[in-house]
Amino acid sequence: MIKQFVTEEACLRCQGCCRFSHQDSVWSPCLLEEEIQVLLDKNIPPACISLEKRIAPILESNGEGFICPFLNKESNKCAIYDFRPFECQLYPFLLNLRHNKVLLTVDLHCPYIKEKLNTPEFKEYVRHLALFLNSAKQKRTLKDNPQILAAYEEVLEIIELEGPDEIK
Repeated sequence: MIKQFVTEEACLRCQGCCRFSHQDSVWSPCLLEEEIQVLLDKNIPPACISLEKRIAPILESNGEGFICPFLNKESNKCAIYDFRPFECQLYPFLLNLRHNKVLLTVDLHCPYIKEKLNTPEFKEYVRHLALFLNSAKQKRTLKDNPQILAAYEEVLEIIELEGPDEIK
């Protein structure tokens, strides 16, 4: 598990993440190969996983937009929180692929990030993530799961990470 930056209280108040404007949104979390097997072993319906190795959002009950199939709208809690995917653990930080470089970015739509962006707490967490993501184990994970690197728009680039080809 990745140490969370956003507090649980802030997450539960927010109505932003886990909701998507369209079904094939780049914002829908990508799954690592081993996460797909864990979900299937936990009897998660295969229909919740897209062919692109993403969580497959479902149409909102009001017909406007899509929602993660694991989000309980009443409590705003995740039904698979204890074994949620890597990208969900990392969020609002994202791994962005731009010009063949792996960048750690952050989603500025997250209200908690907007509040904490220029704080020592934020800078310390970025250092923590950079060390974690630049470890040999994580670089191997990225190399084995290229689908986890996406081209997100409207994000703040924080730092360039060592590429997965630079495994030591």
